[in-house]
Amino acid sequence: MALYGYARVSTRDQDFTLQEEALRAAGCDVVRAEKVTGSSRSGRTELQLLLDFIRPGDTLVVTRIDRLARSIKDLQDIVFMLKERGVTLKATEQPIDTRSAAGKAFLDMLGVFAEFETNLRRERQLEGIAAAKVRGVYRGRKPSIDPAEVQRLRIEEKLGPTEIARRLGVGRASVYRALARYGRPT
Repeated sequence: MALYGYARVSTRDQDFTLQEEALRAAGCDVVRAEKVTGSSRSGRTELQLLLDFIRPGDTLVVTRIDRLARSIKDLQDIVFMLKERGVTLKATEQPIDTRSAAGKAFLDMLGVFAEFETNLRRERQLEGIAAAKVRGVYRGRKPSIDPAEVQRLRIEEKLGPTEIARRLGVGRASVYRALARYGRPT
């Protein structure tokens, strides 16, 4: 049962010395650190090395959860993977320790609040779109194909939907919708 520390800063001119010192003070013999953005897991080689190496019964320690992940999706994926492997997650500056019920609850609460904020943002966006539609400002996405061109290819060149789709570089379903919307010629 070993403690492994992970420290991260976002830019090259930032320093992770304070994080490393806090992780060593928490009992981590091995601390991996990197200077890379936390907005996604790609390119985070030190984190991936730890995730590949860590074993059941070990603990992954960070100073704060935002050092591990900046997106709730990445955090959930990492926490799920750690749980599947029997690894504990602990934060030194936050009351998070997945060995305890309170630590798990706090981590879950952070996730719930993040999801709540996302849902509120989505609701506001939908309300804004509805208001814009009422004002006649919002027209939706621009059509991906010209319905007149679909009709021309169908009538003048007597092409089928598959060939029309191929020529216009669109899906067949789009061609069928255009034909149905403007009357399918026989």
